[in-house]
Amino acid sequence: MAELIREAENGGLSFGDYTLSEKTKVKDFSYDGALYYVKSYAVTTKLEKNGAFLYESEPGTKVEEFKADDLGVAFMVEGKDDAEITLGLEPETSYAVTVNGVDAGSMKTNLGGKLTLSVSTGSGEAVKVAVAKG
Repeated sequence: MAELIREAENGGLSFGDYTLSEKTKVKDFSYDGALYYVKSYAVTTKLEKNGAFLYESEPGTKVEEFKADDLGVAFMVEGKDDAEITLGLEPETSYAVTVNGVDAGSMKTNLGGKLTLSVSTGSGEAVKVAVAKG
């Protein structure tokens, strides 16, 4: 089995495994001064940082090069089927979304800071997602 969470070569995080049939978790993964929790299997993949929600997909996905900062989030994602991805961002803030370099429009987070988007991940190839404030 591959590592469920690890530091990516570019300095971001790689996590998740949509091929698992049973829930698998890693708690207290230390990266860049924070503690991360990941849960992943065929049904869902979830990532938290210091107890705060960052990422969730249904069904489960594999995420590479996940980078999040005050300006937004960028990552590569792959999965067996198309995925609905929810990100934890700043509340009531507008973000520009691009998928594989194509403008997917502007979206605004809700009061809890969650933004949900659908990504076609069933092709077997990684899809590049970027969500930038503004």
